[in-house]
Amino acid sequence: MEFWNEIIIDRSFRVLQGLKKKIDFILIGGWAVYFLTKALKSKDIDIIVDFENLVKIKLELDVKKTKFLKKYEAEVEGTSIDIYVPYYSEFAVPIEEIFKNFLVVEGFKIPKPEVLLILKQQVEMQRRDSVKGQKDRVDIICLAISGKIDWKYYKQLVEKFGLREYESELEKIVRMARVEFEYLGLTNLREIKKMKEKILKELKV
Repeated sequence: MEFWNEIIIDRSFRVLQGLKKKIDFILIGGWAVYFLTKALKSKDIDIIVDFENLVKIKLELDVKKTKFLKKYEAEVEGTSIDIYVPYYSEFAVPIEEIFKNFLVVEGFKIPKPEVLLILKQQVEMQRRDSVKGQKDRVDIICLAISGKIDWKYYKQLVEKFGLREYESELEKIVRMARVEFEYLGLTNLREIKKMKEKILKELKV
């Protein structure tokens, strides 16, 4: 079960592949979660670039700066692209740190899973009462059950950047999750309970 319309998803993926051929970026957001977990795809594209690559994007696309959300925005074939840059965009984990903590998956630079989880939590807190907030929670659960999170490292990051409330917020999301598991094709209540207990136990260690 996909969260978004398949036509929109396919178009977004084509735009993403086209971007990869032209500029260097770190992919965040729903697409980054997808490449790490192979669960749900995304419709919007969220990227981090340095200023050199921001100039390249501006030469290619009509880019607008949004002061309120501290980002740049562009649109290609109806696909929204959010562009974040160092020293301007405000992330729970500083962008300079993200540039040092990424993996390469299928040719895409993606933040380490623990960093990506924190970034997903940040946006979920900002828009939790919206449809996108629901998708954020699906992505958060997806990462949490993926087996790719080093919970000790996650806690180190939370401590380092003064984000202690993130642990308790994550615990709430896990405890209350129901429809999020359905989107991931998980409906066995006993299995879901085990998964929740495992995550909650690891968070307490």
